[in-house]
Amino acid sequence: MKVAYYPGCSLEGTAKDYAESIQGICNPLGVQLHEVPDWNCCGATAAHSIDHRASIGLTERVLNLATEMPYSEMLIPCPMCFNRLKTASCKLQGDHKDRYQTKLRESVPKLWDLADFFATDEMLKRVTERIKKPLRDLRLVSYYGCMANRPPEITAASDCENPLSMDRIMENLGGTPIPWPFKTDCCGAMQMLSRPDIVSTLVEKLFHMARRVGAQGVVVSCQMCQANLDMFQARAGTDRKKRLALPVYYFSELIGLALEVKGVRRWLKKHFTDPIALLRELGLWEKG
Repeated sequence: MKVAYYPGCSLEGTAKDYAESIQGICNPLGVQLHEVPDWNCCGATAAHSIDHRASIGLTERVLNLATEMPYSEMLIPCPMCFNRLKTASCKLQGDHKDRYQTKLRESVPKLWDLADFFATDEMLKRVTERIKKPLRDLRLVSYYGCMANRPPEITAASDCENPLSMDRIMENLGGTPIPWPFKTDCCGAMQMLSRPDIVSTLVEKLFHMARRVGAQGVVVSCQMCQANLDMFQARAGTDRKKRLALPVYYFSELIGLALEVKGVRRWLKKHFTDPIALLRELGLWEKG
């Protein structure tokens, strides 16, 4: 299976562990990622609130570059990038497309949020056939954040308040996805720079509920959510005199763990909150 791939900016910087895990699991699953040549930033997170037309122009260029590739589908691991590219695709093909100076070429590929792609029947089957270490007894809540599913008129999410892609992935790996009410609550996103106190409050709220429903950790598909939940645990716990210490895994890391892909140790060791102790406790982690 050959697909176009738009990594986005942060996967080449602060979220290199996410990028490595994606590459690591796609190879054994027979998915060939072909990066959009000469891609540019999609404008997230601020462009659309500063200059709407410019934000559409940025993403229109990426989409047109993708049309030059011989692939009918494009994977987008960053939910913010996915949201911006979907927005441009809808705007430039909708009733008000004449408002914009830019135009889309024909044959825009199908845009996939990465977690939704891996939750398709075909990909779940591919994963199932290659599982070497089922993630038994691993109880996690799936945290989707704000951007991958809302607004549904843009993302085409079937249930924007109760997405299930990572829950399906977790269950397919042999783990236990735990239902909870904060799947799509905000983590504070870029407020981590200007108002870390707000992020600390939101993160503590999320972890409080995760513990309340009996989760041992959190699984995510968004690098911004992962960063906030992973890095702000210590501050949130100190501010409220609580010990949080719940690991925050990318779903791709857990697929790699179940498939025993080389590199999992390197990915997980880049986390701030220890993600290995729980796996060792459950017998899912080998010494070395």
